[in-house]
Amino acid sequence: MTVELDEVRAFLADHEPFSHLPEETLNGLPQRMGITYVRRGETVINYGDVNDTLYIIRSGAVDVIGPDNMLLDRRDAGRNFGYSTLVDDPRSRYLMSAVEDSVLYMLPRGAFRELVDAHPETLRYFDTASRRVKAAADELRKDAGDSGVLRIPVGELVREANLVTIDAGASIAEGARLMDTHRISSLVVTGGGEVGILTDRDFRSRVVAAGVDTRKPLGEVMTSPARTIAQDALVFEAMLVMGELGIHHLPVTGPDGIVGVATSSDIMRQLQADPIYLAADVQRSGREDLEGAFVRAGEVAARFLERGASAFESQRLLTSAADAIARRLYALAVDELGEPPIPFAFVAVGSQARGEMGPASDQDNALVLDDSYDEAAHGEYFARLSEYICHGLADAGQALCPGGIMAMTPQWRMTETQWNETFHRWVTAPDPDALLNAQVFFDFRCIFATAGGEDMAQRVHDNAVVAARGSKRLHTHLAALATWREPPIGFFRGFVVERSGEYADTLDVKKGGTAAVVQMARLYAITAGLGEVDTLARITTASGKTVSAKGAQDLLGAYEYLTNLALKQQARQVRAGERPNYHIDPKALPSRDRDALRDAFGVIKNLQSALASKYPVRSV
Repeated sequence: MTVELDEVRAFLADHEPFSHLPEETLNGLPQRMGITYVRRGETVINYGDVNDTLYIIRSGAVDVIGPDNMLLDRRDAGRNFGYSTLVDDPRSRYLMSAVEDSVLYMLPRGAFRELVDAHPETLRYFDTASRRVKAAADELRKDAGDSGVLRIPVGELVREANLVTIDAGASIAEGARLMDTHRISSLVVTGGGEVGILTDRDFRSRVVAAGVDTRKPLGEVMTSPARTIAQDALVFEAMLVMGELGIHHLPVTGPDGIVGVATSSDIMRQLQADPIYLAADVQRSGREDLEGAFVRAGEVAARFLERGASAFESQRLLTSAADAIARRLYALAVDELGEPPIPFAFVAVGSQARGEMGPASDQDNALVLDDSYDEAAHGEYFARLSEYICHGLADAGQALCPGGIMAMTPQWRMTETQWNETFHRWVTAPDPDALLNAQVFFDFRCIFATAGGEDMAQRVHDNAVVAARGSKRLHTHLAALATWREPPIGFFRGFVVERSGEYADTLDVKKGGTAAVVQMARLYAITAGLGEVDTLARITTASGKTVSAKGAQDLLGAYEYLTNLALKQQARQVRAGERPNYHIDPKALPSRDRDALRDAFGVIKNLQSALASKYPVRSV
């Protein structure tokens, strides 16, 4: 036996199922095997391919991808793949793709059949492995099934029977009779150039409670223009719109107009009364009822994640609930303090602005005040309003910001002009404090406002984006921030864990991980002059502009993986009554997750190196 064949034999002898073969059989195998090299990203076996080879991984790693692009397994050196086509259907049900440059040994079908015929225990090994992979695919599909209704187009949910239209000029009494006849809870009102809607709740609050003459036209009491949603939007999106606005009816549009009305009842029936409508329920809560509401929302988001939802969907759900809590606190504050004396906007910054909240998120917010603001005349009102909302959010479970970035801090209550001047100062002459503020306040989104306030907040953000695009000094500082904390992997791809303290033997997937991606995405957007706020949109829109298309794709994959990993851990911690955090014990992860974690950190490190080459960050 040659040195090369002897090396192959020694390798097989160390790995199942070959390690239990008789010595004579093992000695003869290498001569019947081939060898191939595949590059990272190369497909070895595609869906539907007829495969006649058992592949044994000598070095590298290969992913086994099931239906609907589900990762079933990541296999590394010593493991094998392709056997399902040799013991079952010759056409592959799976896709096998190299995730690292890999060297593969190849055993052809004929030699495989002779091996398993002579050694039936080897066939049982492969047959069992094939069933395990199929079971894994079935289990993943089952886990995702509970939330599958949230991913179907909303047009499939609506029923034609619940769409009844009436002209805006018809009387209120006619509308009431029509709803009673058809036993429906809403009318779509047409005419007058805008589509409106009138619900049973509108009849109670706007007609009966207000003592309105029912001979008056429907156009005087309807909601117009009605908020609508496209029929190809997902049920999940409709759910978020309803929760955000505190409504229960949403007209659904198709190419030729309104095709139906989606109702909260429709979705609740499909979800079998899951408590996923927490954001909408908040709209009916009193101050005491809101205590712990954000914690409860975190529990709902955790269950949503465990059903198969993505981390980003769970983050949007939790953010929607947090927004709803803030809006409800504002309404309760107005009942107590009276209407605001001047226009203003309450804005979220940081993770809430990006729509990326997790159970561990605290609050970051501010006020944008109309330029007519006078401290002597208006200061006390907005101080009391801010205290009411921020402490109310804390009681709900959204912790006070340790750095004081909250509307109840006077520093973060400014007029539109003052905000513009502040952003200009941060952009043109950033000092360390300005840099820290810039990274938070460029994530800027209006949560609620008086008339004209939302436009005011949007102008502040738009002006900041325009000013920041041309500031090379700011770009360099942001690049330094994005590259300052590297992912916790060493030179040889080993994990760098904390050595002592509460989080000993764990690594933080936020520091140097998701936080680094958020910072890079912000820089990509600012240098491209983009107004997007959430991380996914920033990376996607900047792709091919301020980051390569390949870099953007890799970064999105890394960010999605790390975010899912972190939120799944936090979901378990929430369920166990523990305080959620971002510290992961890599030894507790399956080998495929450890490999994926290394890959994700490697992508981030490579893009940090690219930024360090582009900007003189080491000298900042």
